[in-house]
Amino acid sequence: QVQLLESGGGLVQAGGSLRLSCAASGRPFSSYAVGWFRQTPGKEREFVAAISWSGGSTSYADSVKGRFTISRDNAKNTVYLQMSSLKPEDTAVYYCAARRASLGVVYSAGYDYWGQGTQVTVSS
Repeated sequence: QVQLLESGGGLVQAGGSLRLSCAASGRPFSSYAVGWFRQTPGKEREFVAAISWSGGSTSYADSVKGRFTISRDNAKNTVYLQMSSLKPEDTAVYYCAARRASLGVVYSAGYDYWGQGTQVTVSS
């Protein structure tokens, strides 16, 4: 069992930056690939980024490529999502998720554990 806790969300102006953190407890985090997803009311959860258990492989949604960076520090059991050049359309609740596999996947059903989410609001 892995417990995930997101933090770092908030209100930011368009063009600004935020760094989200996903802290894990429970089993060794280095055995899990991690993904970030986001969701707005009335819409399905959307893939944002994923990172392999070693941190050596990352993937991004086209909508955030070049603006967001996912990274991890297994010694701290934490995965980060650095978000830059934020746009109003990035407004959403952001969730981190973990799967016991080497690589992340883009579909939410592929993840076994989820955090409670953190709100990101980008004002224009």
